[in-house]
Amino acid sequence: MTIPTLYPAEDLRMLAQALLVMAGTPVRYAGVVAEALVDADIEGLGSHGLMLLPMYLERIEKGSVDAGASGEIVVDNGSCATLDAGDALGHVSAEKATALVIERAREHCLAAVAVRNAFHFGAVGRFARKIALAGQIGIVMANTRPLLPAPGGAERVVGNNPLAIAVPTGSEPLVLDLAMSAGAMGKIRLAESRGEPIPEGWAATADGMATTDAAEAIKGMLLPAAGAKGFGLAVMVDLLAGGLSGGAIGDAVRPLYGDLSQPYASANLFIAIDIAGFRPLAEFEAAATGFAERVRGSKPVPGGASVRMPGDRAAKAHRDFDGTCRIAPATLSALRAAAERLGVPFPSSLS
Repeated sequence: MTIPTLYPAEDLRMLAQALLVMAGTPVRYAGVVAEALVDADIEGLGSHGLMLLPMYLERIEKGSVDAGASGEIVVDNGSCATLDAGDALGHVSAEKATALVIERAREHCLAAVAVRNAFHFGAVGRFARKIALAGQIGIVMANTRPLLPAPGGAERVVGNNPLAIAVPTGSEPLVLDLAMSAGAMGKIRLAESRGEPIPEGWAATADGMATTDAAEAIKGMLLPAAGAKGFGLAVMVDLLAGGLSGGAIGDAVRPLYGDLSQPYASANLFIAIDIAGFRPLAEFEAAATGFAERVRGSKPVPGGASVRMPGDRAAKAHRDFDGTCRIAPATLSALRAAAERLGVPFPSSLS
């Protein structure tokens, strides 16, 4: 098993931005992606962090990601709109969709922006949180290539489709961020890169047999969280995101790590509910804060950790941030190789 090491987060961010710029990404877009990737690593979400960057770079080089695109509005009906991402970097089109849905919700109280032809954008909770920081309830979802079998099935038929809901509290929002499998594919890939097993119940082999081998899980299937309930939620996210956007549904979404010359073709949905259209924002925030404090103050299991609300772990990671974050040796090696290939100086602090 390889152990992740602490490195200066700012040096990692600057390296990521430099790599993206050298690959042809405008500086402002490169900054958006680099910040999001490093933030994920700071929060301990290595599956959505810098381990993805070499794949992003290769997709840019092979033409399946348009590093200069940000998406164009192709349907505009006021409170609802559709953005064609045009295979832009996912964080870039997601930032655009987030800003748009916040603006429209302020005008109409409720707004939705569907996105088609989108690329991977990391943690959906990042964008739901941005909506909540604007005083609105944020709901964000996306579809992926099929990774989950139906109950009783032994074939991938629906994606491990993530869903996030965030509500404002007047300080740090409460953020629910989950995918529909017992364990995310990104975490399984991270475990493989570290030579670690995965927990039981996360995955099955291609033949449908339970496994704790990360490599076998990648070749096989993820198992839905809560069985039929998780599977059903994944189906509905696929239909909402892909169906409303006019984008891909099911196996029309391509593998993220498959043929890197082919567009990913994900679909997203961003929903914002402006609380002030229903009741004073301060009243809602006070109610949410009071409820959260009640839950956090509830009786813990003897000898267990403190009771948490959704989003507490990530918020604590940022509060405790000391300027460093953990990066797996395999991720650092891949970043070094990318730097050598693109002619970007590799910081001595990362050696």
